[in-house]
Amino acid sequence: MKEKRSLLWLKNELRLHDNEVLFRAANKASFVLPIYIIDPSYFETNHLGFRKAGYFRTQFLLESLEALQQSLQNIGADLHVFVGKAEYIIPKIVQELGITVVYASQEVTSEELTIHLQVERLLKKSGVPLETIWQNTLYHFDDIPWPIQRLPNTFTNFRKEVEQEARVRDCFPIPEVSYRREIDPNPIPTLQELGFDYQAQDSRSAMIYKGGEAMAQKRLQEYFWDKDLLRTYKETRNGLLGADYSSKFSAWLSLGCISPRSIYQEVKRYEAERIKNDSTYWLIFELLWRDYFRFAAKKCGNKIFQQQGLRDKEIESQNNMKLFEKWRLGETGVPFIDANMKELLLSGFMSNRGRQNVASFLTKDLKVNWTWGAAWFESQLIDYDVCSNWLNWAYVAGVGNDPREDRYFNTESQVKKYDPKGHYVQRWLSNQVTESR
Repeated sequence: MKEKRSLLWLKNELRLHDNEVLFRAANKASFVLPIYIIDPSYFETNHLGFRKAGYFRTQFLLESLEALQQSLQNIGADLHVFVGKAEYIIPKIVQELGITVVYASQEVTSEELTIHLQVERLLKKSGVPLETIWQNTLYHFDDIPWPIQRLPNTFTNFRKEVEQEARVRDCFPIPEVSYRREIDPNPIPTLQELGFDYQAQDSRSAMIYKGGEAMAQKRLQEYFWDKDLLRTYKETRNGLLGADYSSKFSAWLSLGCISPRSIYQEVKRYEAERIKNDSTYWLIFELLWRDYFRFAAKKCGNKIFQQQGLRDKEIESQNNMKLFEKWRLGETGVPFIDANMKELLLSGFMSNRGRQNVASFLTKDLKVNWTWGAAWFESQLIDYDVCSNWLNWAYVAGVGNDPREDRYFNTESQVKKYDPKGHYVQRWLSNQVTESR
């Protein structure tokens, strides 16, 4: 019988625990080669004058890759990182190493789906299948109680039915990986090799993010158990300053350094051992929002990237580069908006409350094309997630899954509620010197 040799094409599942793609590949093949491909187009300048993936987002990715490589080496495997196009690299490896099957996670958005189709078409010529597995949501796609085209148009209806009809599947254990070094692993590229100049992490940052599964687990342990912050999550989650007003899990979730099911499992343990209350439920509630956006992206396709959005709705909008640049750089003259935009620019992060306000300001006050704002967030956010980012922007712009028409965030009233003493604005609009990481 021919030896089964698998190529494991990793993307946004940079972890060992609860990684079904890794588990399936390891259990069905006598040889597993894990790879990650960095697409150089992410570092080219787009039509708005900035890179698709900026400094802090890329730095977090490289840290996560380094951490995964070390974790794989600890279990006798390795991670091979390539810079280039998947449709060229994967067929070449398959041919050179006699790979018999390629495993990858299922995708839902157009760029990723296009690359998958190109790779699949080329692999078919050599008779090698591309097997894809759904993961990185709390609820599995096969378990939601509707065909995807009947997905509810509002989150509330989605949440109620899923909570009643579906269950969260168990996590997958870390498998034993059969690995023989048949090619030398490429070194993970540096930021400088990807075209970036050094940029310091601003000393005012809410927290210093470090990529990787171990750091995700460390944050979970700290937030739930060491500091007991889950107990009050619902009351503090709209904060603006510091590391602990919210879980900050989103960065590690975005690259799959931790899975939603792992967090859910830990919430359930916390509820059993400490307390079950509105806050413990609310963290699961936020994970459900992530699910909903991913399922909605699968249902709606390219509409999530278009100005008319999911509703095919025309809204007042202008492609005004001068206004956009003032917003992007935190120079609008509105202190609360500028403080949030400075935080994003200098740290790669912004609170959820801040994101809603600056998005509303760009789309409703400045009336600038909302897709430009979504593209800037895509470039800058350490926790960038394609579905959550674009559908949250569509939501605020008034062309997404929002049952309320003309949602608007009044900056003055938001400041009175969330920064009444001006501490947040003062912190980010001061001339504090940055510090290196």
